[in-house]
Order: sequence, then structure tokens, then C-alpha cells
Amino acid sequence: MIIKVHSRDVTAGEALAEALGREISMEEGLTTEPGSTVVAHWNQLDHHTDDDRIWESASWADHLADPSLEHPLASGPDGDRRAILHITAYLHPLNRELTHAEWQEMGYRLARAAGIAPPGDDAACRWIAVQGQPGRLDLIANLIRADGTWSALPHRLAQTLLTEQQRLAADLLLHPSPLQDAVPPGPSTGPAVALSPRVPTATSPLAGILRQLAAEQSGPVAAVRQLVEEVGRQAAALSGDQTNAAARDLFWAARRLYELQEQLGEIASRLQPPAAAASVAPALPVQAPGASRATGR
Repeated sequence: MIIKVHSRDVTAGEALAEALGREISMEEGLTTEPGSTVVAHWNQLDHHTDDDRIWESASWADHLADPSLEHPLASGPDGDRRAILHITAYLHPLNRELTHAEWQEMGYRLARAAGIAPPGDDAACRWIAVQGQPGRLDLIANLIRADGTWSALPHRLAQTLLTEQQRLAADLLLHPSPLQDAVPPGPSTGPAVALSPRVPTATSPLAGILRQLAAEQSGPVAAVRQLVEEVGRQAAALSGDQTNAAARDLFWAARRLYELQEQLGEIASRLQPPAAAASVAPALPVQAPGASRATGR
């Protein structure tokens, strides 16, 4: 799982549109029923909705932004009025599909970790957790509480969310993220902050991103390559000309992914030569039984 803290905003429309992957409207209804898009929400929502809790997506955005209109003098410690907080949790691509209850658990726990949903606090922030796109959960909240005060975020929000991310991965038996180290927390109103490892320095962000992609054993390309190799081994163990041909093709595909890793690493080195000695190249993919060895480049 990877956590991203977006730049704060004054309205919730853009955050909800990004969570859904489409524009909000007065035509599309979102419900909080089991299996629906809004998987979790603040504890006083029942006082604002009917029994079905069905609102158009634009109405949900207005509901989240209402505290900013109701308390026009409320602001953050630095006088900032951008009260809409947006946090996205991305699952590792190799993770299984989560149930509604698991998405719900993730929403509540991230809300508590962010400090916007203290247990038993009836004046807490308005927030919803939206599961609108495959493999991701979006938490959208207004930092202005029902009593008109500004909710104080954890001093080290990024580190706090990273810790909760690791607990969630362990508790829900999720595939560990290939990313290890958190980005140091930046200004809450500045650029979005992603919790990712080996964050590229300010002088060479592109090189850092490419090194993450080309990571020897834990990068996303390596994860795909290892999965292709495993399927190739299983195909090679079966009898039949079609499975043997499939195994050969899969191992050649793994070889091309390995070469892609090498190429990405070389590009990263050109963008920013490493200060230390170069790391060991990724291990070559396993060759299919009877397959000829690839020629060197």
C-alpha cells in the first residue's frame, strides 16, 4: 500500500472527482449501503441524511464543504482557509481484491490516524472514505469541526500515516509495498506528498523515480517479472506443445522485463550518477527447460 497526501483545497469537488475518476454531477447518486462507493463516514452523518443515505456526488462535495461556509472565521494556525484534506491509499498491484468490510476498516483507521475522527467525539470533522476506483481508497475531510474549531493534524502526518499503513498491511494480510521509507512531511498546503522510499532529491527527482522502478528485487517491474517467471515455470511443468510454447514466450517476456530494468537503471545513472558504487544488477530470469540462452546486448 502507498499513501498519498494531496494539497489541501477550499472545496471538495475536485478531490471527490479524482476519487471517482470522473466529474461529479447532480445525476449520479452515491450511497453508503454495503457494497457501495462511500464505504465509511463520520459518526454524525445519520443526522444529515435520510434512511437510504443516497445523495448525488455533487451533493456529497457540498456537504463536505459546508463547515467552511458555516464557520467563515475558522482557519488553520497559519491563517490558511484551505480546509479540505484528501488522502489516497493505493494497493500494491499484486494484492487480492478487498471486501467492502476491509475497505471500510481501512477508511476508519486512516481517519483516526489522521486525527480527524477521534473515537466518541461527536463534534469531529466531516469525512467520507470513497472506494470509487479499483485498488484505491480516498479519504476526504473538512478540517473544520462541528464546533467551529480547526482540527489539529498530527505533527508528523506523513510518518503517522506510514505507520498505520504498515499496520493495515499486516492486519489485512496485504502484499507488502515495494516502497520502504517515508517522505519527510512537507507543508500541508504545498505539493502533494507521497509516502515512498528513496525519495528523489530535489536536484534529481526523475532519477529517483527511475531507480524505484528498476529496484533489483522490490520494484514494480521486478514484481511483474517475478510473476511472469512463476507462470512460465508452471506452464513448463505441464505437458503439451502449446504449454511448452507458452512457457518459452513467458520466459522471453521476463527477459525483456529484465532488460527494461537495466535500461531504466542506466537512464537514472545518466540523470544523476550515484555517489556510491553501483548496485548489483538484478538476477537473470530463469530460463525455460530447453530454451536457448539469450544473446548479450
